[in-house]
Amino acid sequence: MKLPCITLLATLLLTVPAAAQLQITPPATTPSAPAEKQKPKPPAPAKKQEAAPAPKPSASPKPSPSPSPSPKPAATVIPAPPTDDPNVDLVFGAYQRGQYKTAFELATARAQAGDPKAMTMLGELYSNAMGIRRDYAKAAEWYKRAADAGDREAMFALAMLRISGRGGKVDKNEAVRLMASAAKLGEPKAAYNLALLYLDGQTLPQDVRRSAELLRQAADAGLPEAQYALATFYKEGTGVPKDAERAVRLLQAASLADNVDAEVEYAIAMFNGTGTPKNQPAAVALLRKASRQGSAIAQNRLAWVLINGVGVPTDKVEGFKWHLVAKTSGKGDPELDKQLSELPAEDRSKAEAAARKWLGTK
Repeated sequence: MKLPCITLLATLLLTVPAAAQLQITPPATTPSAPAEKQKPKPPAPAKKQEAAPAPKPSASPKPSPSPSPSPKPAATVIPAPPTDDPNVDLVFGAYQRGQYKTAFELATARAQAGDPKAMTMLGELYSNAMGIRRDYAKAAEWYKRAADAGDREAMFALAMLRISGRGGKVDKNEAVRLMASAAKLGEPKAAYNLALLYLDGQTLPQDVRRSAELLRQAADAGLPEAQYALATFYKEGTGVPKDAERAVRLLQAASLADNVDAEVEYAIAMFNGTGTPKNQPAAVALLRKASRQGSAIAQNRLAWVLINGVGVPTDKVEGFKWHLVAKTSGKGDPELDKQLSELPAEDRSKAEAAARKWLGTK
């Protein structure tokens, strides 16, 4: 059975630090479903008929660690303070402002009072060395307490630690159990990663239909990585019937969330009129955006349309600039190399200078 090219990324995605997949919600409030907006530099998609690998969600910021006393979790969980407490968001507010030591101190007090969201916050801070020295064992301890209290984000974070062996031995069975529980409670990142496990067929028996169901759950919750992956499923007919129009709608949704791989695939679909009305100017504009975001595939496609004047006015200097930039990322193109060698020396010099400027080299 032919599987989408995101198959090969499953193991990579599942071995990043737990916090790289985790989105913390305010303590003592209902966790939000959408995943954190991506800031990272995801991998670019492959050739025109290929779909790019699903990118990894961005990691949380990592400030300089500041040693602080390590709290010992209480033996029993006391009911959390009422949700109408006016101070309920103080911990999360400090976290959002980057005041990690303050967040740590506030979360410690609330966690010891039995607040599972504060426990999850402590796990996040310990896992990412935010305001405290990194300690995966303590992170796992706090995540477990929060997971036992029913916090879905803690379940997912603990699953990621268990599958990577951070804070304890590798325990894939527990990781799968925690991930499945978090997915049932509506955690989209858990559903997405569980889908990859079913697709990969190593930790779990391969089941592309179940993988598609989980991807749909995460995509419906607004997770761009899941939207992109599910679009690949519909494009190739993996676990679902082929449906070019549905694939394009998912690509559009993911591209609106700045998923670079989806931007490139959506641009290609618009350029060719596949599953959507042909709109070459819009496609080229999206290729420009993805090129500026670092996609070598987008840079290569943009080079072609600019050099050949397809859908846009011909601009060989700009086009060859993007060709040279893409080439540094391993997306060389012998035909464009040949055309570059035939370019007048003055224009070639301008293109090379523009590429060097973009790359920050002399």
